[in-house]
Amino acid sequence: MTEVLSYDIIIVGSGIAGLRAAIEAARVSKEECSIAVITKVQAMRSHSVSAEGGTAAVLYPEKGDSVESHIFDTIKGSDYLADQDAVEFFAKAMPSEIYLLEHWGMPWSRTEDGRIAQRNFGGYSFPRATFAADRVGFFEMQTLYDTTRKFDNIHFFQEWYVTSLIIDHGVFRGVTAIDLKSGDLSAFSGKAGIVATGGAGRLYRFATYGYSSTPDGLSLAYRAGAPIEDMEFVQFHPTGLIPSGVLITEGARGDGAVLINSKGERFMKKYAPEKMDLASRDVVSRAMITEIQEARGLKDPVSGMEHLLLDLRHLGAEKIKERLSAIREIAIKFKGIDPIDDPLPVRPVCHYTMGGIKTNVRAETPIVGLWSAGEAACVSINGANRLGANSTAECLVFGAQAGAGAAARAHGQLTANIEQEAIGKEAKRLFDGIFHGSGSENPYEIHNTVQMIMDRYAYVYRSGEGLEAGLKELRELRSRAYRHVDDQAKEYNTNFVNVLELDAMFDMAEIVLAGGLARNESRGAHSRVDFPKRDDPNWLKHTLAYWAPQGPRFEYAPVTITKYTPAERHY
Repeated sequence: MTEVLSYDIIIVGSGIAGLRAAIEAARVSKEECSIAVITKVQAMRSHSVSAEGGTAAVLYPEKGDSVESHIFDTIKGSDYLADQDAVEFFAKAMPSEIYLLEHWGMPWSRTEDGRIAQRNFGGYSFPRATFAADRVGFFEMQTLYDTTRKFDNIHFFQEWYVTSLIIDHGVFRGVTAIDLKSGDLSAFSGKAGIVATGGAGRLYRFATYGYSSTPDGLSLAYRAGAPIEDMEFVQFHPTGLIPSGVLITEGARGDGAVLINSKGERFMKKYAPEKMDLASRDVVSRAMITEIQEARGLKDPVSGMEHLLLDLRHLGAEKIKERLSAIREIAIKFKGIDPIDDPLPVRPVCHYTMGGIKTNVRAETPIVGLWSAGEAACVSINGANRLGANSTAECLVFGAQAGAGAAARAHGQLTANIEQEAIGKEAKRLFDGIFHGSGSENPYEIHNTVQMIMDRYAYVYRSGEGLEAGLKELRELRSRAYRHVDDQAKEYNTNFVNVLELDAMFDMAEIVLAGGLARNESRGAHSRVDFPKRDDPNWLKHTLAYWAPQGPRFEYAPVTITKYTPAERHY
């Protein structure tokens, strides 16, 4: 008989959103709810630690900033696909999150007079990216993780891989998960669940994401009946260090770094004369690819990758060492270049998925008793293009909403009874169908091929012909990708986990390609060369992908417009 562990609240994922949810659930329930945080990595290895540049919030209205400005900048940045009520809720909630983190011990960078410092970020009309040098995610994670340890009712299950959500007549009842240390399958019963597993960036080979950032949580919710919203919108950050793809924070440009082409020109003045290098990410990324396509890029002699240059030299050694020490360390370690002395070779890199599990402003999914927050969710405040520094902020605001909502539901609910029959069915699927399965395909070659398809057909510029070809190649690949595991050891079988991750990758890659093929317009990060204009009359709407045996079934939902009528964007 499979062990069933019982908790009031089950949180899948231990990044900023998951930890913030756990803390809020503990606070709201006055530590009466038992909370399980299940994560496939060690908690402090969650990808949130990699966030570098800032967390957006309006802290200084007396200096000219305003919540209304944050709202408008975010909506404009989204290319008007964001739900405006959600953006307003988010912007109003954020300042208190900054101060709450400070009270929990967050070491924010300071101005000379001792106040919390903020820097410029792309697409903003005021410097509102609150930062801690260029290690924001690490310090936020450390602060949140330390805070969770103050609550005796928060229990961590580190290095456990969740394989399914247990849903009974549309209501969340628990999860099944493999303890990677032993290889055994267990079930967790819960009165409420939260999916906070991050984004889908490892669908791409050239990406800023850690290797563990596969879209497991999105696929779990998708297969349980929740719609995936706006998944065709994938953000490419302008400055990924070649050839690794490691992020060079937007904070570098916020602090004055500039992009130059092979002729030494600051080319962004042609594309965004007002904001220049600090235009929104989709605008800068398209400008960079255009420069490369028009033969004003450079070619790396080792990797062969075409790129442009990010020049920090004029900032001076002292400023780089003080405010951008992490990227200096990254550049030296990964490329052998010191940005104090030489410009960095960069090109647009997969960095964020605007789409995710559909939620409302309370972080509720359409599945009763299930919440989602962070990059795994789509509220939608990011629409077709996220502004930098809004991602860590989103994790905080909606992580708190998810935790509070889950705690409220768990109060007074009876513990769910999970049938051994359901667990047995999952065990049969996992161990008979996959672990002891047969086939000759190498899962790592399959994994790499999925990434190559996405890099080729769903990058900064797309076409209907390319998306159709990519979808055909992906589906053919899936049809022959037998599920089998060569390593038959039970303990710490990463081969088994990697094979299990493939289903999630296929699910989300198919939605990106099929959703992008259906959307015959260019909006934000989705740029179609065959439909180069934004088409509000036909496409000012959200894409909703529902699981079906033959592939995703698409429906569409209206965008919530409150104050701001969609207009052409200029930077």
